[in-house]
Amino acid sequence: MKKVLVVGGGAAGMMAAAVAAECGAQVFLLEKQSRVGLKLGITGKGRCNLTSAEEDRSRFIAGYARNGPFLFSALNAFSNLDLIRFFQEHGLACKVERGERVFPQSDKALDVVRVLYENLARLGVEVKKSQGVKALLFQGGKIIGVQTPRGQIVADAVIIATGGMSYSRTGSTGDGYKWAAAAGHHIVQPRPGLVPLVVEESWVGELQGLSLKNVRATAWTSKGKKVNEDFGEMLFTHFGVSGPIILSMSRDIGEELLRQEKVRLVLDLKPAMNEEKLDQRLQRDLALYSRRQFRNSLDDLLPRKLIPLMVRLSGIDPQKESNQVSRQERKKLLQLLKKFALTVVATRPIDEAIVTAGGVDVKEVDPRTMQSKLVKALFFAGEILDIDGYTGGFNLQAAFSTGYLAGKSAALLYR
Repeated sequence: MKKVLVVGGGAAGMMAAAVAAECGAQVFLLEKQSRVGLKLGITGKGRCNLTSAEEDRSRFIAGYARNGPFLFSALNAFSNLDLIRFFQEHGLACKVERGERVFPQSDKALDVVRVLYENLARLGVEVKKSQGVKALLFQGGKIIGVQTPRGQIVADAVIIATGGMSYSRTGSTGDGYKWAAAAGHHIVQPRPGLVPLVVEESWVGELQGLSLKNVRATAWTSKGKKVNEDFGEMLFTHFGVSGPIILSMSRDIGEELLRQEKVRLVLDLKPAMNEEKLDQRLQRDLALYSRRQFRNSLDDLLPRKLIPLMVRLSGIDPQKESNQVSRQERKKLLQLLKKFALTVVATRPIDEAIVTAGGVDVKEVDPRTMQSKLVKALFFAGEILDIDGYTGGFNLQAAFSTGYLAGKSAALLYR
C-alpha cells in the first residue's frame, strides 16, 4: 500500500487526503494546529462561500486574477458542480445566492469542516493534530518524507497544502514557502490578495460601519490610467474601505501601490442614473422639501449616516432652505454623488487578507497532476500555489480542485 503524507489540514489538505485514501493509499494528514479547518471554519464571516455556481468554464476561469488557466486540468478533474454534489451526497445541502455564490444551506462554515473531517474518518485517514513539520526529506531528486520535532516520517509521496500567509492565527504562516524553496522552487513574492484598503481622508472614520449597495467603484492611477472597476456592495471602516467590490479590486490596487504612492478610488453612489437624470432627481427632492433646511432634504436620496459628510463636502450652508440652493451648488452636490473620491494609500497587512497572492511558481508544477517538475513525489495544493481569485468562492474551489487532483495523483504515482 502506497503511503501518502499530506501537510496541512485546510480545505486543500483535507480533500487531498480523502481522495488519496479513496484511491487506495495509506494516508497521514499532519496539522500543526490542535484542530483541522481553522481558517475554513471562519471563512465568509462564518458562512463559507464554497464555490461559484457558474457553469461556463471560461467564465469560471476568468474569476481568477492570476494563473487561472493553470486550473483547467484540476477543474476538469473536480469541478464546482462536482464539489456541490460532493457536499450534498455527504448530507450538506447547498444554496445559490446573488452573484452565483454557493453557501451551505445551514449558513455554517463549521458544517463544511465537519463533513470533510467525518469523511477523513470514514476513509481511514490518520489525522495527526498538533504535529508540525520542520523540513522535507530528499534522496536522489525524490522526496522521501518529512522531518518533525518527534522524528522522521517516511512516505512514497508528500502533498504540501499549508496555505499562504493570511490569517496566521489559523496556522497559515508561510511554512510551505520555505520548504518549497528548499526543494528548488521559485516563490513569487507573497502579498495580500483580497484585503481592505487604507485611505488618506481622515473623515472616512465618520462613516465607519456604513454599508452601501449598488455602488460603482473605479480605481485610477495618478496619470489617469484605469486600474480596476467593479459594481456591488462596499463597506466603510475606521481606516478606509472594505466589502465585496473593494476586496475584488484590492489585488490590482495593491500592485499599483507598489509602483506609486497613491491610487484614486472614485465611487459612483448613484450608478443607475446618469448626471442629467440625477440632477432632475435632485431638483425634485429640493422642491419637495423646499421649506426644509438643506441638511434635512436628502433623506430620500442618501443613507442618514452619509448626509452630514455630504453636506459638509458640498460647501452648501446646511441651514439654507432647500429652495434657495443655487444651480451651481446643486452641480457641486451632483459631482459628489457621481464622483465621490477617496485616496488609497495602502492595503491592510497580509495577515488581514482573505487570501494570499503569490506563492509557488505554477510554471514549476505540472497542472495535470499538481506534482513538482523539480522533485519527484512532491505535490502542491491550495493557496500555497501562485493562484488567487476574486470574491465569489473561486479561491476555495481552487483549493478543493487542486487538492483533489494532488491526492489522486499522489496515490496513483508509479502505478
